[in-house]
Amino acid sequence: MAAQAQYEELIRQFSAFGAVKREMGRILPSDCPSGSAAVLTLLGRHGDMRVSRLAELLAVDLSVTSRHVAHVADRGWIERSPDPADKRSRIVGLTPEGRHKLDEMSLATSRMLADRLDDWSDEEVAQLTRLMTRLRASFDDCRAAPPRPAPPPDGLDATTRTPAST
Repeated sequence: MAAQAQYEELIRQFSAFGAVKREMGRILPSDCPSGSAAVLTLLGRHGDMRVSRLAELLAVDLSVTSRHVAHVADRGWIERSPDPADKRSRIVGLTPEGRHKLDEMSLATSRMLADRLDDWSDEEVAQLTRLMTRLRASFDDCRAAPPRPAPPPDGLDATTRTPAST
């Protein structure tokens, strides 16, 4: 297990990573804010789905997801249709215009990353991708599992909370 100082440095890096996300957000088209871009990206990656599933993947409330869906639907980038299994639910999917918008954004983002990481080796980029994928999976696994109790202070037995015998 990593030392406390390593986790503290990781926290600082997460905070600093916000600047990377903001810069990536700046290249989005003005008519496609980050929430809308996320909707298009998930539909491009996973295909047509219910709005409730989209909310799960976005990890936001259904009402927030509905606003994002309305925004992209108003621009003609997605279509909504009744769910054949449950007429009360809606299925959303990319339109050809939505696919085109997603492809434009993906190309712009890829170009920006290629520019910023031009002094990185292919292996370094692959390693970063693997580690970020693993990190995300750790958090996904954590959401599915019940929370673990906090570890006891150093020197205390985990079950009795009394000084550990040596």
